[in-house]
Amino acid sequence: MHLTEALFAEDAAIAVVGAGGKKTTMYALAERLDRAVITASVRIPIFDPHVETVEVTDDPVDRLANASPNEFPLGLVRERERGRDDRYLGYGREAAASIVDAHRGDGSVLIKADGARMREFKAPGEAEPQIPDSVDVVVPIASVSAVGEPLDQESVHRPERVREVARAAGVDAEIGEPIGPETVAAVLASDRGGLRNVPEGARVVPLLNKVDDEADLAVARRIAEGLIGRLERDGRDGPAVPHVVLGRLIEGEVVDVVPTG
Repeated sequence: MHLTEALFAEDAAIAVVGAGGKKTTMYALAERLDRAVITASVRIPIFDPHVETVEVTDDPVDRLANASPNEFPLGLVRERERGRDDRYLGYGREAAASIVDAHRGDGSVLIKADGARMREFKAPGEAEPQIPDSVDVVVPIASVSAVGEPLDQESVHRPERVREVARAAGVDAEIGEPIGPETVAAVLASDRGGLRNVPEGARVVPLLNKVDDEADLAVARRIAEGLIGRLERDGRDGPAVPHVVLGRLIEGEVVDVVPTG
């Protein structure tokens, strides 16, 4: 299955959240989609080499309306972060939603909706993720390379939150101890983790990234099976989760797709 198909990305608004491959996923999709827009509701590192054009503007809807075909993939950002030369500021949820509405039916919008400080795994903070209500797909991401690493600041963004979410799901995750596949599965399947702030009507496609060899594939399948098992056991109303994608996003590859149900 191709990446755009696996993530339901054609002519869709997609919010990427989590850690271990958000930007890589957005860039891979932008290369494969017609008239793609990259933007953010939060801060985003400089990404100029990955698009045709980056526009710093307070009026992204007007800029989008006047974009020429050769400017896509088009990056839209509010401004450079003051005092930093390596980040742009995003627009927030409402302005990002206006970009989605303006581009509806004319291409895909790819939105970075939280931060992870270059870590491999995370649980969202109180104000995260910043997902516009109009998105079609939410992609919670985790890197399989986090498994086996200590649950600490080096590998994980907000390790204390990961412990809290995992424990609430019945997984005994301890600070400093190796992260197990069950911890990743529990966080991704949680309303306080990968399913947090998913808008009504949006589908969720969890993505396990950095599946680089057979050992990684075995770990990814364990996470996917645990995640799907939790969703099935919960038996609750919630967003549609059609499958879990196992990928090598640095190459834009789907390694496997594990269906739910």
